[in-house]
Amino acid sequence: MDFLSNDKLVIVGAAGMIGSNMAQTAIMMRLTPNICLYDPYLPALEGVAEELYHSGFEGVNLTFTNDVAEAFTGADYIVSSGGAARKAGMTREDLLKGNAEIAEEFGKNVRKYCPDVKHIVVVFNPADITGLIALLYSGLKPQQVSTLAALDSTRLQHELAKYFNIPADKIVNSRTYGGHGEQMAVYASTTTVDGQPLTDIIGTEALPRQEWEEMRQRVIQGGKHIIDLRGRSSFQSPAYLSIEMIAAAMGGKPFRWPVGTYVNNGHFNHIMMAMETTLDRNGVHYKEVEGTPEEKAELDKSYHHLCKLRDEVIAMGVLPPIPEWHKLNPNID
Repeated sequence: MDFLSNDKLVIVGAAGMIGSNMAQTAIMMRLTPNICLYDPYLPALEGVAEELYHSGFEGVNLTFTNDVAEAFTGADYIVSSGGAARKAGMTREDLLKGNAEIAEEFGKNVRKYCPDVKHIVVVFNPADITGLIALLYSGLKPQQVSTLAALDSTRLQHELAKYFNIPADKIVNSRTYGGHGEQMAVYASTTTVDGQPLTDIIGTEALPRQEWEEMRQRVIQGGKHIIDLRGRSSFQSPAYLSIEMIAAAMGGKPFRWPVGTYVNNGHFNHIMMAMETTLDRNGVHYKEVEGTPEEKAELDKSYHHLCKLRDEVIAMGVLPPIPEWHKLNPNID
């Protein structure tokens, strides 16, 4: 059976629910036969590996280890969900301190053991900040690091499809930008609903403005809703979307949704945030986000929220002051 490539793919945090689902998804998508599962917690990691062995997948060279040097050496691609998960009552931002330190260690391990890695995807929250930290400490180029932001756009697509009772693929170009957190910017101007601009529908009998505002809040609180329903944070959707991302970087079809990327364009500076992006074998590249004045104001608000979190990480000592970033990673301007 053919694989997309023979490159080494490392799944970090593979003992967890997101990581174990990522591993299974990567195998089922036939990305590569060479998959290494890494997690510091060996018993659960071995349990994940055993389950995958029991699945009877053909042609897969699946290995597992709790030795980071063994896992990362020779890695071509890495997807990391290796942080603490969000629990009931927590925001993504509540995870900041512990996961910032994990992201620093992750980036340093990339620099030490696999400086020639082609692309890494960072999944653990707050992903905009952990991705930024990983980028700086890894020494990689900005186009080589992306973060999971697509969940917000897919949740908007789902809410619209559910509201209008139409198939999800009739909702085209649903988009959220900025932070993957409570301050995300939910856009309407990019979206069409069964061929009709969403902005033409909002405020009509078909979608009263109050209903749209409530929908926006459901999108923003989509992760919390999963925790309320299941008693744990999302794992199936982030696992699938993050493997779609790494598949695009490995040479599969380009990723369909916005991803978090490093931005320094004179308006949004020294930050990782979701933009309108292309993610393919050439890495992640972004273009300017268009929108209504109200949407642009929301995006500015989201950006400033991310800057506050970034500055908290700098105050913690996890990141150096911005003028010193280029010393840490010469690829960062």
